[in-house]
Amino acid sequence: MRAVDTAERLTWLVTGAAGFIGSHLVERLLALGQRVVAIDNFSTGKRQNVDAVRAAVDASKAAQLFFFEHDIRDREGLCALVRQHAPEVILHQAALGSVPRSIVDPLSSHQVNVDGFVNMLEAARAVGVRRFVYASSSSVYGDLDGSPKVESKIGNCLSPYAATKRTNEIYAQVYGRTYGMETVGLRYFNVFGPRQDPDGPYAAVIPRWLAAMEKGEPSTIFGDGTTSRDFCYVANVVQANILAATAPGESSIINGVVNIACGATTSLAQLHEMLRAEVAQAQGREIRSIPAATIEPFRKGDIPHSLADISLAREALGYMPSHSVSEGLRELVRAAIPARAARSAATESASVHSAPLSR
Repeated sequence: MRAVDTAERLTWLVTGAAGFIGSHLVERLLALGQRVVAIDNFSTGKRQNVDAVRAAVDASKAAQLFFFEHDIRDREGLCALVRQHAPEVILHQAALGSVPRSIVDPLSSHQVNVDGFVNMLEAARAVGVRRFVYASSSSVYGDLDGSPKVESKIGNCLSPYAATKRTNEIYAQVYGRTYGMETVGLRYFNVFGPRQDPDGPYAAVIPRWLAAMEKGEPSTIFGDGTTSRDFCYVANVVQANILAATAPGESSIINGVVNIACGATTSLAQLHEMLRAEVAQAQGREIRSIPAATIEPFRKGDIPHSLADISLAREALGYMPSHSVSEGLRELVRAAIPARAARSAATESASVHSAPLSR
């Protein structure tokens, strides 16, 4: 991390800090000795993620975390908070994710992902942040034919979620040209890893499958299994955010967008078998004891294939994925299964100790 290389402690503001990606960013920044102002409204983030971050770092470093429960749609409150803490860098992760969710409720997606995004830009502009790094999405490529996806070519958006992320990119570039801000958009491709929520109708495929496999239940594949994605482990995304935040001002990616992925494609059928094998090994079971996937129809808004060209990220940021898909799955399973077992044991113990004594 370039900022730490110069022994400089910066104040970083991370939005969506109680979420999956946001909490990993906060943990890494604290580990690097940085001061972190974190906000989340807990609409999709979880308090236990914040607790896990505090527990994962030394007490002295955890003391540099300043957490606030706040909604980015509250412009006045948000601007006041940013003025008070005057961050040098903002990592904006807060959003309502999920293509299916946006199709069911496009208005909420717009309010959080667009109105909230502009609120963040305004707050950043007011205090003159050094760099504004934000999460975009591979969904902006829409119906573009051909792979791999290159940043300069996009198609028609296929969902309200994709439209909100494309709108973010446009606004960020306009703020860069109009107000002299330095922004960088990161087009994430199917991020996965620990702390990703397996519950609810809009849960991502990997945590949902992992939860089902642990219970011995069948997983669901939407489509025929040939649908493919460029799955990217969360540690790669953390690396990319820090590189984007500390890139030189003359970098070609300033006020632009860049793909963040592994640059490799995996079909859903392949992914399911890889995850089955990791879970079986972690639990000391035969792979055949884990149910095969059931097949459901394709979902509206889903695209058949997605693969990133990450050459710009390599050249402009020095980005090098630290984890392949298989390495990421292995790390995820090893982290998730013992953690869930420990939580179950704690719940059972609490139940036993709180039960009335038999007479």
